[in-house]
Amino acid sequence: MGLDIEYAAGQTPLDEDEKEGLLIPTIATRSELDEFEQQNIEKAVQWTLQRKFKPETILSEAFIKEVHKRMYAGVWKWAGQFRKTNKNLGVDKLQIGIELRNLLDDVKFWISNKTFEPDEIAVRFKHRIVSIHCFANGNGRHSRLMADIIIEHIFKLPVFTWGAANLVKQGDTRTAYLNAIRAADAGDIQPLINFARA
Repeated sequence: MGLDIEYAAGQTPLDEDEKEGLLIPTIATRSELDEFEQQNIEKAVQWTLQRKFKPETILSEAFIKEVHKRMYAGVWKWAGQFRKTNKNLGVDKLQIGIELRNLLDDVKFWISNKTFEPDEIAVRFKHRIVSIHCFANGNGRHSRLMADIIIEHIFKLPVFTWGAANLVKQGDTRTAYLNAIRAADAGDIQPLINFARA
């Protein structure tokens, strides 16, 4: 019996070979998968809280991969590795490294030149890294944790609340989140910044 996942609006389906990377063979449903992923993510959050990271560490490809690996290593064999397939969103798989380097360079420039307020820098980073879609799965959750790391470790400000709800599950908060993402896609980042602090 394979993994049978129902996808919520805005979630990217896994390819069959990506599903085969599941490390826990007893998982059969979306809710079981979410539960195991959440346990892993909580460990990754603890890891970020127990350490101090320098801006140059955070704004590196190695760190971005490390955070994803810590979030999903107990669940997926490919945790921390860039996706090897193209998806219904995101850049071509061969462009991931290039687009990520461009993003990291832009964020370093924004920080050193105070181009935007701290919240906006972190949220713009979150939005751009999701649009690159570096990983086969978990990009939204990874991008939110990265934004939290940026706001806390670089700017010494409180982490975001992200609507103070589970954004994986369908509901009003997820709908508000997806609407804010769509506004950002259309060039208006403010609703996503507001949501991050809601």
